Amino acid sequence: MTSSAAIAPTRQLVNGASIPQLGLGTWPMSNAEAEVAIAQAIEIGYRMVDTAYKYGNEQGVGRGLRASGVRREDLFVTSKLNGEWHGVREAQEAFEQSAERLGVDYLDLFLIHWPLPWQDRYVEAFEGLTKLLADGRVRAIGLSNFKPAHIDRILAATGVTPDVNQVELNPRVTRDAVRAYDSEHGIVTQSWGPIGQGGDLLTHSTITEIAQRYGRTPAQVVLRWHLELGLIPIPKTSSPERMRSNIEVFDFRLTESEVAALSALDQGEEAATDSDTTGH
Repeated sequence: MTSSAAIAPTRQLVNGASIPQLGLGTWPMSNAEAEVAIAQAIEIGYRMVDTAYKYGNEQGVGRGLRASGVRREDLFVTSKLNGEWHGVREAQEAFEQSAERLGVDYLDLFLIHWPLPWQDRYVEAFEGLTKLLADGRVRAIGLSNFKPAHIDRILAATGVTPDVNQVELNPRVTRDAVRAYDSEHGIVTQSWGPIGQGGDLLTHSTITEIAQRYGRTPAQVVLRWHLELGLIPIPKTSSPERMRSNIEVFDFRLTESEVAALSALDQGEEAATDSDTTGH
């Protein structure tokens, strides 16, 4: 039996859906790994799962969702479309294919994975998402790795505010300008790579000292930093022990000075993956 204390609280998105404040990332899990990990995560208390066409694991994620035994309406499933579907009709086709692979009738959140400005078709892709939203095929729509200038074009062209902008974000890549823009426009910022991408972030003395002070793990301290800033982290792990630890972050708080100390680790926007030149 899952303890209700382990289930993340939710917040409302601009277009009406409610999103858990912490979820499970699945890159780079295989189908087989994802099937096991998703079922375990849901048993532990996770209700949000993040995948993408590019990850190549939507089928495994879907099998894990079904194996969990939890009702579909109690789960929040996110996927993302790739660059070959940047278009109005293409985005709708991408949804159909992702939904089929996942074995679901609808997605809770559907994102454009990268803006790919050299294609100059992300506005059309977003128009496709707005149609899916209007038709009830998806409950929320959004973007991944988008900069304020990209989103300005979408808002001007469609008049529809994205629910979410998912970006690389952690204490070494704090994305201040993106977060401020998203907040100003009512867009929720979701953090991928929230505890770093295989680096030494979790061994930094600023983080380990705070962790020792609270009797917490460094990862828990960093995830709590995201929550204090109003962000939604999606840490990836296939370890049930780390899954459990990662979601047990709603029963303590960091002080303003501790949040500031972690934010001071920022290495600037140049440390982030540049979505004007990168993507798929």
